[in-house]
Amino acid sequence: MFIELTDHLRCPAEHAESFLVLIPDEMGGREVRRGVLGCPVCQREYPIRDGVVHFSEGTRVVTPPPAGGAVNAGAIAAFLGLEGPGGYVGLIGEAASYAAGLSGLLAGIHLVAVNPPGGFSPGETLSVLLSPGIPFKRGSFRGIVLGGPFGGEAAWAEGAVQSVLPGLRAVGRGPTPQFDGFELMGEAEGWWVGKKR
Repeated sequence: MFIELTDHLRCPAEHAESFLVLIPDEMGGREVRRGVLGCPVCQREYPIRDGVVHFSEGTRVVTPPPAGGAVNAGAIAAFLGLEGPGGYVGLIGEAASYAAGLSGLLAGIHLVAVNPPGGFSPGETLSVLLSPGIPFKRGSFRGIVLGGPFGGEAAWAEGAVQSVLPGLRAVGRGPTPQFDGFELMGEAEGWWVGKKR
């Protein structure tokens, strides 16, 4: 896990949003290889093992990413509409399959994969988290991409939109979200793009 990402994470338990406390045990450059994230509100402790944050166990996506279709890393980058380096983009579930392509298209932006398919490991431009819900603070990410199966779940979609900065975009595969604070910009081929008001 990229150490600076700590400032943008929250405990996924259902309580008021709060900061997390990081206790690193092993570092590799700016990456925390082993340690613990602690929540001062509920006192839960979340281990970091082999660079992966475990907010929960066994939450990796087991279905393969979608094959074919018009949506690829270039399309996802266009949907996000980001310019310039800095900040974070979340890739949820199957959307992590676009990480390799996006790392070249979104230079200087750190990618955060949540519940990615098996085989994804953290690296210089990618952090990996396993979580039962969106573990990002409100208004802290430059963009979120929700892949299956999470794009079809209302709680994940709302959490994703709440996590982006006002005026920036969330992208998802699944039913179009319907809640206050979300403005739909377009939808096609089972994907939607919208921004946080």
